[in-house]
Amino acid sequence: MTERNRSVETRKLCALAPIIPVLVVHDVAHARPLAEALVRGGLPVLEVTLRTPAALDVITEMASVEGGHVGAGTLVTPADVTAAVKAGATFGVSPGSTPALLDAAEAASLPMLPGAATASEAMALLERGYDVLKFFPAEASGGVPALKGIGGPLPQITFCPTGGVNPKNAPDYLAQPNVICAGGSWVCPSDLVAAGDWDQIEALAREASQLAR
Repeated sequence: MTERNRSVETRKLCALAPIIPVLVVHDVAHARPLAEALVRGGLPVLEVTLRTPAALDVITEMASVEGGHVGAGTLVTPADVTAAVKAGATFGVSPGSTPALLDAAEAASLPMLPGAATASEAMALLERGYDVLKFFPAEASGGVPALKGIGGPLPQITFCPTGGVNPKNAPDYLAQPNVICAGGSWVCPSDLVAAGDWDQIEALAREASQLAR
């Protein structure tokens, strides 16, 4: 590994709760009450994906919620990094990584959770100083058996599996010694968000926050 561990802050965030909600929010009016419900439920680390026109405004709204830590997901380009930081994101998540993307994040001092699905991708990120990685797409990439396989030769890397993680398989992921947390969208179903059912979302978050690691 390089002399500098670039995952120090990311590791601290990932250790705050077993699940990081992966949020696709279409209406900025939902941002604050959604974030407040998730934080009250015990999930303070939130990933807002840059998949909707409202995403950056959503990040700005959520960033002011007390007790929350809001990051930007689906960062793909240096421009995404710049926009996320400007919006108030305190960390970034990417489905993979490129040198240009990591250069931009490092220049902006934005903690990153970069994605890897193979041993070679994980090794390249480790070489650059990242030892906490997003395992994506988790289920499509082999799920728990794949993480067990990668963990043998690369025990120094910790993962946050995302993609196909749900209430049924999340405990299996979290039971792995090389898993620190998991990313999932089931705690904020689109129908509950659309209905403004923040109490039910809080209840789902509370259940997820009690999952054992």
